[in-house]
Amino acid sequence: MTIRPLFLATAAALVLGGCTATVAQEAPQAASAAAPGEKRAKNVILFIGDGMGISTVTAARIYAGQKLGQTGEEYVLPFETFDNVALVKTYNIDAQVPDSAGTASAMHTGVKTDIGVLGYGPGVTEGDCASGMGHAAPMLGEEVKARGLALGIVSTARLTHATPASVYARSVTRDWEADTWIPEDQRGQGCVDIAQQLVEAPFDVALGGGSVAFYGKDKGGRRLDDAADLPSDWEVATGGTYATTLQDMAAAPDDKPLLGLFSLSHMTYMVDREVDSTEPTLTSMTATAIQRLSSDPQGYYLMVESGRIDHGHHEGKAGYALEEAVEFARAIKWAIDNTDPEETLIMVTADHSHVFTIAGYPKRGNPILGLVSNPRDEGPSLAEDGKPYTTLGYANGMGAFEGERPMPETGVKARQQAAIPTKSETHAGEDVALYAQGPGAENVRGVMEQNLIYNVIRKAFGWEE
Repeated sequence: MTIRPLFLATAAALVLGGCTATVAQEAPQAASAAAPGEKRAKNVILFIGDGMGISTVTAARIYAGQKLGQTGEEYVLPFETFDNVALVKTYNIDAQVPDSAGTASAMHTGVKTDIGVLGYGPGVTEGDCASGMGHAAPMLGEEVKARGLALGIVSTARLTHATPASVYARSVTRDWEADTWIPEDQRGQGCVDIAQQLVEAPFDVALGGGSVAFYGKDKGGRRLDDAADLPSDWEVATGGTYATTLQDMAAAPDDKPLLGLFSLSHMTYMVDREVDSTEPTLTSMTATAIQRLSSDPQGYYLMVESGRIDHGHHEGKAGYALEEAVEFARAIKWAIDNTDPEETLIMVTADHSHVFTIAGYPKRGNPILGLVSNPRDEGPSLAEDGKPYTTLGYANGMGAFEGERPMPETGVKARQQAAIPTKSETHAGEDVALYAQGPGAENVRGVMEQNLIYNVIRKAFGWEE
């Protein structure tokens, strides 16, 4: 395997095609300059709950509390104790309601881009390889390694999926995860598939799903080389350890890079996991990453994504999304308890929201995944059609119906009803929350453009603009 120097370019060398001069909004904002003597962060951890809009945070809070026998409304998620909170505007350059590629790229490049694009500033045409020329944006993952820090990536989605890929990859479309996912008329123009970019990136820890994009036809989805085995190539090139199970991950030597691909595609939903599953949880992957990265004396940057919150919502199954959110909160709690708040900036946010609602007038402590029963009803509240309805629902999605409304499903595996029939529930365009604790958290406040999260991270590390 030829290792291309994807991470050798610095921000100064990336003033290409005017991309660094492009602002993300009409009235540019800027993170506050560090005050003299202000503490700098040795480490930064960015937790991204994919699709974890504010309604999801609220529902997850109630659900987590009710799992502990409380009424739920009074429960406090671990990151809700952080002193610094902001609202974040999530639009893409060309989209009022965004996708994960454009939003995650904004956080990791400092510029907003088009929907579906990774690591390029405005001016590209999605899916057109040649259009990326001159529009590459500087990426945080590159600078982290160029400055001698350790780099970690954790996700319950495929590691080649949009949010984790935003840390290390540039692609004119998020869809080019494997070589044959690049259309034939776009091959040979210099664009490299995302899986290949991952194994060429100098990360220290990368844990998640998605082995399909790393192997030839016998084990995966690569076809240009039937015998392709990118993980083995990576082990030879780096001396690192490739893990496919929780046990492999736990046994990996601490002083070598670690790549873990624990499922063919996305990792298994928490709701569907067997007791004896060999897949690690998000919490165990987060703990492994932090323990390994903490040995670097220069510090580290770690991105942790709960990717399947988003997928549960797309399926219209709120219980699936909320179980993922509870596990996400558990991973955040581990990080809070096992890092020094004097030297580690922890931020928690979402890339975008979903058309997910909490409605009706349910009484205090009403089961969040159940039917609405208001404080004065003896039984479930009834809609105008004489049937009960659930507290949680969607504006669109697979839970829509034709003709007479059926009785709603309840419980953790239920699909909530939706108003508009679509084959997949969609993202929403409202602001998301950003919570921060640690050195540099003071720059998280007010209403922020999403790309300024990149500025906050760099300022926390003490890097000059």
